[in-house]
Amino acid sequence: MSLQAEHLRYRPYAGPAAGWGALRSVASHWLDSKQPLKNLRALLKTNQNGGFDCPGCAWGDSPEAGMVKFCENGAKAVNWEATRRRVDATFFARYSLSQLREQSDYWLEYQGRLTEPLRYDKASDRYRPIDWDDAFALIGHHLNALETPDQAEFYTSGRTSNEAAFLYQLFVRAYGSNNFPDCSNMCHEASGVALGESIGVGKGSVRFEDFAKADAIFVLGQNPGTNHPRMLEPLREAVARGAQVVCFNPLKERGLERFQHPQHAIEMLANGSAPLNTAFFRPRLGGDMAALRGVAKFLLLWEREAQATGAPAVFDHAFIAEHTAGVEAYLAVLDATDWPTLEAQSGLSLTELEAAARLYRAAERVIICWAMGITQHRHSVATIQEITNLQLLRGNLGKPGAGLCPVRGHSNVQGDRTMGINERPPARLLDSLERRFGFAVPRQPGHNVVEAIEAMLAGRARVFIGLGGNFAQATPDSRRTQQALQRCALTVQISTKLNRSHLTVGQDALILPCLGRTDIDRQAAGPQAVTVEDSFSMIHASYGQLEPLSPLMRSEPAIVAGIAQATLGNRPVDWPALIADYSRIRELIGETIPGFADFEQRVHRPGGFHLDNPAAERRWSTASGRANFIANALPDDPFGGALEGHDAQPDLILQTLRSHDQYNTTVYGLDDRYRGVKGDRRVIFVHIDDIRRLGFEPGQKVDIQSLWHDGIERRVTAFTLLDFDIPRGQAAAYYPETNPLVPLGSVGIGSHTPTSKSVAIRLHAAQEESAPSLASAGQ
Repeated sequence: MSLQAEHLRYRPYAGPAAGWGALRSVASHWLDSKQPLKNLRALLKTNQNGGFDCPGCAWGDSPEAGMVKFCENGAKAVNWEATRRRVDATFFARYSLSQLREQSDYWLEYQGRLTEPLRYDKASDRYRPIDWDDAFALIGHHLNALETPDQAEFYTSGRTSNEAAFLYQLFVRAYGSNNFPDCSNMCHEASGVALGESIGVGKGSVRFEDFAKADAIFVLGQNPGTNHPRMLEPLREAVARGAQVVCFNPLKERGLERFQHPQHAIEMLANGSAPLNTAFFRPRLGGDMAALRGVAKFLLLWEREAQATGAPAVFDHAFIAEHTAGVEAYLAVLDATDWPTLEAQSGLSLTELEAAARLYRAAERVIICWAMGITQHRHSVATIQEITNLQLLRGNLGKPGAGLCPVRGHSNVQGDRTMGINERPPARLLDSLERRFGFAVPRQPGHNVVEAIEAMLAGRARVFIGLGGNFAQATPDSRRTQQALQRCALTVQISTKLNRSHLTVGQDALILPCLGRTDIDRQAAGPQAVTVEDSFSMIHASYGQLEPLSPLMRSEPAIVAGIAQATLGNRPVDWPALIADYSRIRELIGETIPGFADFEQRVHRPGGFHLDNPAAERRWSTASGRANFIANALPDDPFGGALEGHDAQPDLILQTLRSHDQYNTTVYGLDDRYRGVKGDRRVIFVHIDDIRRLGFEPGQKVDIQSLWHDGIERRVTAFTLLDFDIPRGQAAAYYPETNPLVPLGSVGIGSHTPTSKSVAIRLHAAQEESAPSLASAGQ
């Protein structure tokens, strides 16, 4: 497996999703793990009862039993984590941080698992070993020396277990802060805010089995073939039984066009495949809200025609009357919005809007799914509330085969929020913690991701602790984020593998190596299970299957407890006693978090258990006691003032996205099979007409500059222009390479989520003819 950028090869992909390509990819990563036999046994325990939950996405598990319950990218995640390669003191004796900063993100993570606690030595520019107790004491010293607890930032990645997340929030609140920047702030925050206001719960309302009952499944701003591949199977089955799949996405992603099931032998041998979508609409970036309003406006037109002629109603009037509030104000907004505005903002013609509306009307039961193509815009909260309004008009909530489905990314990002990782926690959670643990819980709002970066830049935050993830690369405005971390007195990274965040150090810095999802977690009471929550609010137990590479690696709960003990002593709990047996942590969760009564008994049942969702039962935890139609205005300026002070319009609007060979900031390889790219990631996808309109040619290298009104230069260099089937006026490129272009101040209204799917850019002839080498030594 090459770690260097190869000669870029580009040929549009014509095959189906999954199929033989997926099998070849799985085999390659499996063999490259350096322990294929052990990993094969581990793979067969992925998402199985008594096995471990996939460390990749948060898609739910099929209730059917089977030997293989993982997808291509799940297999990549397992083999990437369960490698025999290791990063220890010997590794850092060979490399200084200055040398490592010259390497690619792919090269860094490829070096293997972190296996011992390390402290940065500024004099030698290297990490050196440190004893666990000394590391904990150093953190406790820094935290207790701060003028106020709010001078510390406590980040959480979405892969953190429920047990670790619960201990983390308990420790931080006992310490005195609600500073919980977490990965939800960068992806699905808008979903939580919007749904909380509309239906009273910030989660989806559907379960896995609803997909087998839906008449239509709308997929908005989502690429399941790469980001949630196991979702392709229920979509395929829906089409096979006659249901309609409707896709809204500017890019015609291959995974939503054709799918070849790797576990269907006849289909594989015959080289057949199944179509996945029967309708595909390509709105402009940020145009989904107008498109959905256009669908609703057609429904209103047809409802009035039905009333005039005595035909069957289009709206579900009984549902609206019994369960909703605000419908008249919403219908008035529909009346006030003219068709030319909807066409212009959506990027769809009136004919296309009508076709989408007819597909929606024809279905008795509709599920609407969405992901970050919806949530990472300035008006994302309003767009998700428009989705909800549409579902309310037809009563598509709280009945089998219908509902709302925000498809989360990382495997426990939803569970972390359930456990209390929330910078603006609900009062009922704080009241519950205060009653059970007997300390005054901080009530002031804490920092989200953007606010944490701003606080570190301003010197108002002095300690950063990252429980998983890759904060330096995952965040917007990456260069400013790295400056923020460097201004801290202490940075702590609790991690499984080396990444860019370990090279972005404060005045003092620690790496604390933790167990991964695949590792056996042995404590005093024996091997321990941890738990996670998927996109359907199912709680699963996860048991690691592989021996850890080093006895110096510790579990995330144990590391959190060690930090807490060094900072607070045995307050408000006996931290070591909780780590001895995780059932004690789950007992505390059951006493304080709604829906977790008898947690220990319920979670060990095959398949786990489902958390109560009032909206799925047509119970509305809103101030009105009803599901709320919310009549938002269409955005006047979708770019939020980006162009203030600029003398011209942007060349293009850029969305950042993943390749098929990555998961979040973890890059598994330099190819993107479904988009036909091999050997390089520094590419930008643009329509041929736009390439020539701007005076370039396909294959030419360009620098990309983002436009924002704060006067800061944001530019990435030497990207290759690729002629791609993308709507005119748009562009797409991979993150984290393009995260430096996303301005820190460009965030969603009401969500504070970075607007990574709508970045105003200009292109310039490249000043550098080629990108720096992606690897130079040590392979």
